[in-house]
Amino acid sequence: MTHEQAAAVPLAALTAWQALVDHAHLRAGRRVLVHGGAGGVGSFVVQIAAALGADVAATVGPDDLDFVRSLGAATAIDHVHQRFEDLIDPVDVVVDLVGGPAPARSWDVLAPGGVLVGIAAPPDPLEAERRDVRAVFFVVRPDRTGLESITRLIEDGRLMPAVDRVLPLAEGRAAYEALEREHRRGKVVLRIGG
Repeated sequence: MTHEQAAAVPLAALTAWQALVDHAHLRAGRRVLVHGGAGGVGSFVVQIAAALGADVAATVGPDDLDFVRSLGAATAIDHVHQRFEDLIDPVDVVVDLVGGPAPARSWDVLAPGGVLVGIAAPPDPLEAERRDVRAVFFVVRPDRTGLESITRLIEDGRLMPAVDRVLPLAEGRAAYEALEREHRRGKVVLRIGG
């Protein structure tokens, strides 16, 4: 793994790990829907869920369908031209990394007793209660045990960071602004020094 790839791991992979393991209590054989499966955190969610034995579906743009399949998504859904509600059976876990209308539309595909984990925005707790599911919103926290589990997945070849681009630190502001307006596949990494 390069230094740039290693730099892409800790925060994004730990966010994915905590969403799936700590909050969704994911077990093998469960069905997971990931909104934003090609992004920096989403690419880790897809890989970790698949590594843990889940059946993974991911919503992505039309150019990222093969990419998320290569990460372990059994089902890749083009969110521009397809409605995920029409294409998948009920899932046990939804991980939302995009916000907007996706979380509200996800209630209809969430199986009873399931969980919607919002990272982009908090899911509606009243809707969760009405549907007998859980709604979780969290901010990643330091977790040595989680990082050790992630390290084992990397060492076993079951997890690899996707790096969209590497930019010099001097372009940090432009890189951050680009996150809001440009499509990316994986993480944007800033290089310090030469």
